[in-house]
Amino acid sequence: MAYERYEVPAERADWRLRTQLPHYWQLVRGDRPIGVLLLLWPTWWALWLAAGGFPPWHLLLIFTAGVWLTRSAGCVINDYADRWLDPHVERTRERPLATGAVGGREALAVFAVLMLAAFGLVLLTNWLTVALSVVGVFLAASYPYLKRHTYLPQVYLGVAFGWAIPMAFAAVLGTVPPLAWLLFLANVLWATAYDTWYAMVDREDDLRVGAKSTAILFGSADLAAQGVLYALTLLALALVGLRAELAWPYFAALGVATLLVATQFAMAGHRTREGCFRAFLHNNWVGLVVFIGIVAGLRFAAG
Repeated sequence: MAYERYEVPAERADWRLRTQLPHYWQLVRGDRPIGVLLLLWPTWWALWLAAGGFPPWHLLLIFTAGVWLTRSAGCVINDYADRWLDPHVERTRERPLATGAVGGREALAVFAVLMLAAFGLVLLTNWLTVALSVVGVFLAASYPYLKRHTYLPQVYLGVAFGWAIPMAFAAVLGTVPPLAWLLFLANVLWATAYDTWYAMVDREDDLRVGAKSTAILFGSADLAAQGVLYALTLLALALVGLRAELAWPYFAALGVATLLVATQFAMAGHRTREGCFRAFLHNNWVGLVVFIGIVAGLRFAAG
């Protein structure tokens, strides 16, 4: 009798875990890798620039895995913070926390597991990187709550997404030089711009429920503001190339990136939800082109 009494709950727990796994996968956006890529490209920019070429294999693996873990954790805590908002937004109403498929405590447990795994990877680097990672945890955990209090959560996202840049330089060099902070600034500007496209998708819903964003702040001047943000991004990236003494392929890549950015304005020029979302997704190619430019610029500079 005792055996039967304990066996049934165990089977039910195993069945619940199997049924919840697809919801957990959706919760961490495993089905939508664009966020990983937008975080991965600047991280790889930093690793290649810090190493002056191909970085040490162990650091490349640590930071690549860390990007997936921290982005996934960020999605979980974002959905937890927005569980009051997401049911009222067309794009997010089917998320697991919004539908009730995953509970709040479950989400926090998933977040904790992901962040602990990421921190375990950081412990394989040096003390400066570990210290910087503590700041990164705070940024990732606090970002989702800013849309209740400020119109600039996209700027804060840029800081959170870009924090891997000083960490990468610290891991490779044991210090964070001015070049790292210049690259960090470029990423903050870029992330603010592409996440503003994302915010423009939800602008009407956010206005209705009282959430805040740069898309709402910019209002009818949104396209002009986006032009300024992207121009400053490309300028900062050009200064990165000059400071790092990258060869001509890098600057050619920035020219290609400029053309890619121009196509985003064509996509989002009418401010439709679909067009703004396509413009957001298109930034993956911008990040890739800049990365190729860095690799080629370092190779040609080395002769």
